[in-house]
Amino acid sequence: MEELSGKVAVVTGGAGGIGRGIVHALLDEGARVVVADVEAPVLDRAVAELAGRGDVRGVVTDVSDPAAVEALAEQVYDQFGACHLLWNNAGVTSGGGGNPWEQEPNDWRWCFGVNVFGTAHGILSFVPRMLAGGEEGVVVTTSSGDGGIAPVPYASVYASSKAAISCLTEALAHQFAAQNTNLRAAVFYPSGGLLETGLWEAQRNRPPELARVRPRPPAPGTTFAEFKAHLAAAGRPTDTVDLDALGRFAVDGVKAGRFVISHGLDRAGALLHARADAIARGELPPSALDGLA
Repeated sequence: MEELSGKVAVVTGGAGGIGRGIVHALLDEGARVVVADVEAPVLDRAVAELAGRGDVRGVVTDVSDPAAVEALAEQVYDQFGACHLLWNNAGVTSGGGGNPWEQEPNDWRWCFGVNVFGTAHGILSFVPRMLAGGEEGVVVTTSSGDGGIAPVPYASVYASSKAAISCLTEALAHQFAAQNTNLRAAVFYPSGGLLETGLWEAQRNRPPELARVRPRPPAPGTTFAEFKAHLAAAGRPTDTVDLDALGRFAVDGVKAGRFVISHGLDRAGALLHARADAIARGELPPSALDGLA
């Protein structure tokens, strides 16, 4: 996938935030991009704004609904006859954070429904079609260092979901290689600084039937401003990432054939070594917060 011009790319959650940065980079490469997003007004506005940048169209898609993702795949293949790059990017937080025992079943259903089942639905609907087409292709998962590398303890549900899709993508990559397919998989960890994305306001799209049964005030640090202030008070860096630059970095990683696409892998590696050493001793591994120390 060194050459993306003319290739068909599908990006879920692509109407804003990191997903939109990825879409910008793909359009700059000459790819034909299908943006899938759950918010119709936001999607329509994004496609209208991007129209002059290249071949882009939008499909309203709730990735937590397997029928919606299957309909997306059918539409892509009806219109283009192929998908060369599937980017499972849509994601949400469980909302509120805090202690694991304060989470509710609906927090798990909401977060895992989008992050884990959404990724699985993309694989189930697109990969068989991609394999049948026989062309080279890549399946990319937008995960997170929070869970994918090590958990942030007060974000237990979100971290668990991201650990799950990192594991799923690694298994997928091994199977692609073992069966000598023309497909490969990659995992993208957004990184390089603070990420001011729609993830912080994802609750606006939470279905009423998955609302919390026992409403409670959000835990500290659940808005971007609060999180940034918390880091500043702790003397930690608060530089915000340019999402277009991050999207370009991610697409360049795909073109380069990397499995793990992330800034700061040396630091992540050191934390993973420390975690492995602790596990070998039968001890509690350090968390992502320890890796920031």
